Amino acid sequence: MNEITVKIQQGEVKRYKDGYPLLTKDCLTNPEVLKKEGQILDVTDERGQFIGKGYHGEQNKGVGWIVSRKPGEKLNQDFIDRLILKAIGVRQGYYEDASTTAFRVFNGEGDGFGGVIIDYYERYYVIHWYSEGAYQFKEQFVDSLLRNSDAIGIYEKKRFAKAGQYVEDDDFVTGEQAPSPLVVFENNVSIAVDLNDGAMVGFFHDQREVRRAILEKHAKGRTVLNTFSYTGVFSVFAALGGSLKTVNVDAANRSKEKTAEQFAMNQLDAEDHDIIVDDAFQFLKRTERRGRTFGMVILDPPSFARTKKTTFSAKKDYKKLLLDAIAVTEENGIIVASMNHAGVAPQRFRKTVGEAFQEAGVPFRVLESFGLPSDFKTDPSFKEGMYLKVLILQRKDG
Repeated sequence: MNEITVKIQQGEVKRYKDGYPLLTKDCLTNPEVLKKEGQILDVTDERGQFIGKGYHGEQNKGVGWIVSRKPGEKLNQDFIDRLILKAIGVRQGYYEDASTTAFRVFNGEGDGFGGVIIDYYERYYVIHWYSEGAYQFKEQFVDSLLRNSDAIGIYEKKRFAKAGQYVEDDDFVTGEQAPSPLVVFENNVSIAVDLNDGAMVGFFHDQREVRRAILEKHAKGRTVLNTFSYTGVFSVFAALGGSLKTVNVDAANRSKEKTAEQFAMNQLDAEDHDIIVDDAFQFLKRTERRGRTFGMVILDPPSFARTKKTTFSAKKDYKKLLLDAIAVTEENGIIVASMNHAGVAPQRFRKTVGEAFQEAGVPFRVLESFGLPSDFKTDPSFKEGMYLKVLILQRKDG
């Protein structure tokens, strides 16, 4: 494919020369030259001075990524091989740790190629493509994994339908097909995943350190309310950590079956726990009216959600959600407050938390805070990639 030149507006040049990787239309003087996703881009300033080389791919507000800062670099198989080998090398400790067999191998711009993410599940690799432009490099990434990793099977998730949604398809690419479910380990806890069952596989790697903290430090002797529980993996860790009982609430019908499966994987009886298909927002309000409280409340909402009765934006509505959670947390109880919206900075999140507790008239302390684990390598110049903020909070009721 022919290379084209895109020029950065003068006022934005320093930011891009300092390493910012995401190209946006409003930063370009000539966005009209972007015709076909996957085009190779020479990125220059208005005087033609080289800034970087990248590709055109429509992703959220972006129109492409800078992936090299070397003039004349070819974005070919050798280039992709170097990225993959480096990514695998810096995660060697994860490969050697038998207690955790699911982790992130390649984290987009953090590993040098925005728009592509690769996850590892017991020698099966799942490639996430975030634009049609990124998808044009499929052959090179798949070939590199087959030659340079321990892959026995490769799957993909195409996440470039309208508004960045998942493209429904058969996600198997090549090699051996994984069993369904495939059992992986996280800190010696068994987790069931399904690599070819829609957009998500069953749990999220990025909360690994939070789950370990719940298991080892915070769950013992507490009743746990797990809101937006998905497949209940937080609750499995809480139960193994000695919680008295967990209550799992998620609006998806499949959450009931999937949560029971996760308990069974760890020789836990799902009948000892409540698995409820319900709107978590409404459940919190009803629970408050009934005067029921929990020793731990886990809040891990999506950035955006719409149910029959509720429209939720984490950026706008998190304080209200946290107020509802405080009201159903017993005295000296714990709240695990998670925010995964990239547009909310850590300082703003802490401010929101403080405002909620102040409005509730409840003193609190921060027991622990978490960001992304080390396998989620980030680019220091791209703050949006550091999306995860988690605070483990405790009411201080005297």
